[in-house]
Amino acid sequence: LPQLGPHLPPRLAQQPWQLLYCTRLDGFSLQTLYRSRGQPGSPALLLIRDTMAQAFGAFSASTIHCSTGFYGTGETFLFSFSPVLKVFKWTGRNNFFVKGDVDLLMIGGGSGRFGLWLDGDLHHGGSQPCETFDNETLSSREEFCVQDLEVWGLV
Repeated sequence: LPQLGPHLPPRLAQQPWQLLYCTRLDGFSLQTLYRSRGQPGSPALLLIRDTMAQAFGAFSASTIHCSTGFYGTGETFLFSFSPVLKVFKWTGRNNFFVKGDVDLLMIGGGSGRFGLWLDGDLHHGGSQPCETFDNETLSSREEFCVQDLEVWGLV
């Protein structure tokens, strides 16, 4: 995604990205997504298109995986394309970057709200303004249904 290039950490600018997971090919399962990791410790780009044709997602500085607590760094950010690219960077107010439960993936948080969340079957998700990124709601509604989801990583 060339539009996101300028917002990625400079060390990743010329890296070859590879599709690691895609609901069209791999089915709708958060467990399968967790197993599709790229290089250990390498970043991940999560792209979502919902059933209202909105496109949005998240950049995580580390692979998306199941965890007991939040992980990630201040390089993590949320973004939406509606209709132009908007990027929501870390505010520094908390470290609620990414948390992967067995049946819930959360990105960004604070005060009981998540910047982006997806359920275990990856069919449903939501987005609310959160303290981590001070983001707008990424989809046209606070809860959405996923049409396509992709995870890109480094080879």
